[in-house]
Amino acid sequence: MSIYDISLTISPDMPVWPGDPAVELTQVAFIDQGSNANVSHLSFGVHTGTHVDAPHHFLNDKNTVDNLPLNVLTGPCYVMQLPDDIDAVSAEVLDRMPFPDNTTRILFGTSNSHIWARDEKAFQTDFVGVTEDGANWLVQKGVKLVGVDYLSVAPYKQSRPTHVALLEAGVVIVEGLNLSQIPRGFYDLYCLPLKIAGCDGAPARAILVG
Repeated sequence: MSIYDISLTISPDMPVWPGDPAVELTQVAFIDQGSNANVSHLSFGVHTGTHVDAPHHFLNDKNTVDNLPLNVLTGPCYVMQLPDDIDAVSAEVLDRMPFPDNTTRILFGTSNSHIWARDEKAFQTDFVGVTEDGANWLVQKGVKLVGVDYLSVAPYKQSRPTHVALLEAGVVIVEGLNLSQIPRGFYDLYCLPLKIAGCDGAPARAILVG
């Protein structure tokens, strides 16, 4: 059994969605300066790094991250590694990819993962996302959790249709995964977002066991 950490490391120089708050990490108490302990202050948007979207993020329905089903966020999953020449996860692409029967949790590894592998600090706009018809395809297959390897499940400036298609169907969305070192196959996923009251999303630590 191996444990794979597929979470991004939160740091002040990591990319964030344009317009979202940058990561601020400041030490405010220092043992070296006479304090009893080292203490730091952390500030960032809830959709930073590896995070989970709640339905309230796009549906404005008060279904917030503290109410997401843990039985969906943990359990067997399939990692599908797509060829680098795929520029969007559409229904047409999914039709020609091997998709195991009864898959309820799927993580998409794409060329996005090279961004994390090379430790790119700047936000990239040409990342691979799931199109609206791809999202509907996944819903029809009975998928309950979709994970992607960049900061949005949807292509840049096409956010709403994909998010709404998934969230209205009760699909949990996990964004900002690092799948650069993960072979295609079956794993057990453990993805636990912070339990933040009344919030539209939350950062998460995600691991695969397999």
